[in-house]
Amino acid sequence: MSECTHDCSTCSADCASRKEQTDFLVPQNEHSEIKKVIAVVSGKGGVGKSMVTSLLAVAVHNKGKRVAILDADVTGPSIPKAFGIHQRAMQNELGILPAESKTGIELMSTNLLLENEDDPVVWRGPVISGMISQFWSDVVWGEVDYMFVDMPPGTGDVPLTVFQSLPIAGIVVVTTPQDLVTLIVKKAYKMAKLMNIPILGVVENMSYFECDACGKKHYLYGESKLEAVAKELDIDVLARLPIEPVNAKMVDAGTVELANTDHIEAAVDTIMEKLDD
Repeated sequence: MSECTHDCSTCSADCASRKEQTDFLVPQNEHSEIKKVIAVVSGKGGVGKSMVTSLLAVAVHNKGKRVAILDADVTGPSIPKAFGIHQRAMQNELGILPAESKTGIELMSTNLLLENEDDPVVWRGPVISGMISQFWSDVVWGEVDYMFVDMPPGTGDVPLTVFQSLPIAGIVVVTTPQDLVTLIVKKAYKMAKLMNIPILGVVENMSYFECDACGKKHYLYGESKLEAVAKELDIDVLARLPIEPVNAKMVDAGTVELANTDHIEAAVDTIMEKLDD
């Protein structure tokens, strides 16, 4: 066990010192009214978490809800590109103003603060964590029904900061149908349990490829083991998303709002029902 630094904001240990200060929630901007915050997480990178975040946001927005995305993947931000936003964020006397997509989805990301969007973010952990808190407290979000937080992969400083600083209503775990699925899901599951945050369910991305000619499903990564893992952990499988090259092209082109959300509609309905209970 590492030596205690007495900084509970960067530690997940359940010790006596921690019990003395358990509330690290950062107040949102006084001109913001954010009702539900959903973190989209994964135990590793490369599972398409940002695409799933974008599709969830678009699908909820299509239901007439006011939606925002906080891009917490500070060193690898990709949300602005998916929505075709390249200009820098503006600011007024009230605070930082989020960018707005063509259909009205609000966004905030480090890419919107950089001189050039392809500049690297070479910051240490505490600075990155501080930026996440600022995205919450200094940005004038206005009225938002559902905010999705696109998390960086893993269980490091930033996920810990988000889970402690923001009023997370639940998390969605994103994974793929590979042998690592058990490890990926269990890591995210255990961290959420440690932080006492509800798990809304799991989305399996790149689950299969459906042939246009014959309609047959091809499981390129092998048969999924998700059902067994979900049953073991007693969590819901929200959706299995196919490999859709058209959607991938739309993300690259900055037109994710035009993407097909049919396969994620059931997941969105389940999430909204759970949060409205």
